[in-house]
Amino acid sequence: MSKEWFPLLPEQASTFAWQVDALYLLLVGLSVFFTIAIIAVIIYFSIKYRRRSESERPAAIHGNLPLELAWSIIPMFMCIGVFALGADLFFNMYRTPTDGIDIYVVGKQWMWKVQHPEGKREINTLHVPVNQTIRLTLTSEDVIHSFYIPAFRTKKDAVPGRYNTMWFEATQVGEYHLFCAEYCGTQHSGMIGRVYVMELDDYQRWLVSTSAGGEATGQSMAQLGEVQFQQLGCQTCHKAEPGGRGPDLNGVFGKPVELASGETVRVDETYLRESILTPAAKLVKGYPPIMPAFQGQVSEETLAQLVEYVKSLGAAKK
Repeated sequence: MSKEWFPLLPEQASTFAWQVDALYLLLVGLSVFFTIAIIAVIIYFSIKYRRRSESERPAAIHGNLPLELAWSIIPMFMCIGVFALGADLFFNMYRTPTDGIDIYVVGKQWMWKVQHPEGKREINTLHVPVNQTIRLTLTSEDVIHSFYIPAFRTKKDAVPGRYNTMWFEATQVGEYHLFCAEYCGTQHSGMIGRVYVMELDDYQRWLVSTSAGGEATGQSMAQLGEVQFQQLGCQTCHKAEPGGRGPDLNGVFGKPVELASGETVRVDETYLRESILTPAAKLVKGYPPIMPAFQGQVSEETLAQLVEYVKSLGAAKK
């Protein structure tokens, strides 16, 4: 549905945009239908059964079981149908695919800071290839923000102290609006940006370009994370050989680990982030609580780089 055909709706530019619009129009259509039907019935009954004289007494109505069942069962199944359609769409948007391009986004009053795995950085812009699954890992440095791309019909909160993920697959090359949809301070209305959907070859050229927008670091996020890993002294404890004072990180990403509490957790981005900031929160079984907490000492950008470095160690072992 294009802007020209229906200016109240933005352009559909993602794989599930049409589903969101279809569900919305279905709800609007049902609401309009029943509103008109109920008003029509009220008017009809008001005229047909109006009192014509003071002495007139209407006949008693003892009920109509089939009619009562009909107006109870039919709306019930209609509600269940709408719920099923909405639930299916919600879970489709909620379940992030395991494959795709990972991009990290940090919200900050009042801007969006973006890091691509190849190392390219952007502010208030996001470049993505068309017809490719894009997974965004969102967080915030201060207050709650909300990453909203109307043309993709997708929105997700960026919450301080945690990672949220969202995904989309753009279907049309072009330029689209990016907003913060959560009031975040006095300059909330200015926290806007652009999403640029490009052909895959153009996107690859953009990633290595130094003059087409964004900051090219010359190093991938994993390489930058390795530098931070060394500078923070992490390698002194997290050694590949036996006897290290911390767990071996090679091949650990995506696998379950047993904690000192007896629980088992899967090593993902959220777990790695928490283990860096507050390592004693979920201590791996068999290791003493000697790792210092880095809460307040490393930025969200650095955390993302460290996470990508650990993920690259896992990829190297497969």
